[in-house]
Amino acid sequence: MDKVPMDFQSLFEEHGLLMKIDKGNQIFREGENADEFYLILKGTVQVSKETENGKELTLRICGPDSLIGECAVFGPPAIHTMSAKALTYTELLMIKKDALEMLLTEQPTLMIEYIKWLQNEHLKTQSILRDLVMHGKKGALYSTLIRLTNTYGKLDENGDIYIDINLTNTDLANLCSTSRETVNRMLNDLKKQGVVSFEKSTIIIHDLDHLKNEICCEGCPINICRID
Repeated sequence: MDKVPMDFQSLFEEHGLLMKIDKGNQIFREGENADEFYLILKGTVQVSKETENGKELTLRICGPDSLIGECAVFGPPAIHTMSAKALTYTELLMIKKDALEMLLTEQPTLMIEYIKWLQNEHLKTQSILRDLVMHGKKGALYSTLIRLTNTYGKLDENGDIYIDINLTNTDLANLCSTSRETVNRMLNDLKKQGVVSFEKSTIIIHDLDHLKNEICCEGCPINICRID
């Protein structure tokens, strides 16, 4: 799994301020000053952006050991271009931008690890936006299911993959930048074909290759083809 490097986690554990966020509460909002970084210790966080027509586009669903925040390290003051909300009770460690800059300056090796991680995050975001733009609504849903499988999938003895995170069809629609009705219809079609099934709010993938073939999957590395 592609998480923050262990040395970076240790830095947050040593210098970070513990925050506890109840389910449904905002961690930061689009348009606010961005001068803090957050490392998730426990819980699930949705990172999303509101489009011009008022729709919500979810870009990430992050779990433990994920880093969130949009500070420009060693750059000018910035504002958040996205919002972060706790989907479950969440605990985070927070470090201010100025403090992180000083710590990275003192530890060049850690600075290199951070740059590598940041580059990987950019590649993940680019691949998500590419699929949303190039593959249409169907491709957006299929690529989202593949990313969810790579991030939260658990293989059972029958070869089926359980996506171990509770998502409503509205949540999936926000990840695909489309309507809930469109997602409902496409999921029902996949269910009839035996590609997916549902167990309460858990999605089960029976034929991952079908999803990949339908969008001519390029076989990106697992550390890129993720949703966190």
